[in-house]
Amino acid sequence: MDRSRLTTRLAGVVAIPVTPFGADGAVAEQTFVDLLDRLVTAGVEAVTPNGNTSEFYSLTGAEARRCAELAVRAVDGRASVLVGVGHDVATAVAAAEHAREVGAELVMVHQPVHPFVSAGGWVDYHRAVADAVPGLGVVPYVRDPAVTAAQLTALCDSCPNVVGIKYAVADPVRFAAVARDVGLDRLVWIAGLAEPYAPSAWVCGATGFTSGLVNVAPDTSLALLAALRAGDVPAAMAVWERVRPFEELRAADRSADNVSVVKEALAQLGLCRPGVRPPLRQLGEAGRAAVREVLLGWGLTPVGPEGTEDGR
Repeated sequence: MDRSRLTTRLAGVVAIPVTPFGADGAVAEQTFVDLLDRLVTAGVEAVTPNGNTSEFYSLTGAEARRCAELAVRAVDGRASVLVGVGHDVATAVAAAEHAREVGAELVMVHQPVHPFVSAGGWVDYHRAVADAVPGLGVVPYVRDPAVTAAQLTALCDSCPNVVGIKYAVADPVRFAAVARDVGLDRLVWIAGLAEPYAPSAWVCGATGFTSGLVNVAPDTSLALLAALRAGDVPAAMAVWERVRPFEELRAADRSADNVSVVKEALAQLGLCRPGVRPPLRQLGEAGRAAVREVLLGWGLTPVGPEGTEDGR
């Protein structure tokens, strides 16, 4: 594990690619490869197949493994692949081991999905994954405000391959305290709630942020990163205002259309089909019109409300 290279790449825009589906509902493999190539060619240095924007919980195990394989092939060393893993312990460990086998450098461990999570059990869950792949970097995905600095510290103390934290709790004060209690310089702190929270998280110690929007407009996400790195607050907030309408569409109705908005935008740009799997829903007429208005405001030219007609 080249920790220096991994932490450098995580301290940037960490793209969460969509998983495109074909007309038959199966993963559209070539489209997926093309979308990843587009991201990396634009300058993105870390991609997370099987993240939430990838519809991780809608994919079968075989599909998730295939997406990991395709991602490694598509980036071809130009970026680090951070494969999302999760579900029960055995499934998460097997997915991490598969990620290692196909050449990924890191795994992101999704928040454990269980109605009952103990503090010690949370540590044990992540330790099981990290111990199984000591040569890979490990990034826990923290969405639960109950996860404490003490838990993160215990995990880092026992697992030296934990290299970063994707922190997705909408509480900048808590984030600032947790990051400092664990150690700002000990890990890469990634703002896990994307562009809307990136400026505030940056002030509190983040040096990278995740993005689903980057699928649509990579130059915009990278412009926000450049402004934050330069300490140019007015420039950063100008980008923030630019993306705000799009992100508000994604956040509406408890983020019900979080992925659907991104896929619809890509469809209108002719890059993939807009289809999503239940329990997500495809946008209706009003939603498609709202996405089109945002794209036009960004100077992008939609090819049509339903995207391409070549079956992708």
